[in-house]
Amino acid sequence: MKPLMIVALILVVCIPAFAADVDGKWAGSIAGPAGDTPINFTFKADGEKLTGSTVGLDGAEVPISEGKIDGKNITFKVSFDFGGMPFVISYKGVVSPEEIKMTGSFFEMPFEFVLKKAKP
Repeated sequence: MKPLMIVALILVVCIPAFAADVDGKWAGSIAGPAGDTPINFTFKADGEKLTGSTVGLDGAEVPISEGKIDGKNITFKVSFDFGGMPFVISYKGVVSPEEIKMTGSFFEMPFEFVLKKAKP
C-alpha cells in the first residue's frame, strides 16, 4: 500500500471517533434561587446536524433548533412561549462519553450545568 493510501484509511477510520456521540436521552439539573430544576434533552446526530427536543414548563415537548455538531462541541437553541411572550435560550456543550458540560444563555445571562446519559 502506498503511504498516502494508508494515511487516508487511518483518517477514515479515526475521524468518527472524534465526533460527539450525543444520540439518546440526557438528564441534569440547573441550580437556581428556588433550588434545582430538572432538565432533560433527547438528541439525534445526523452528521454535523443536531436535532432533538426538551420539555417545556407546561410538560409539552419543545424541539431544539439550529443544532450543530463540531467534533465534541454541540450548539443549539430552544424557543419557549411564556404566557404569550416568546424567548430563546442558546446552549453550547462539550460532549464526553458519560456527560455533556453545558452552558446556556438566557437574556445574555450565562448559566452552567451538566447532563448525564440517561439509563435506557
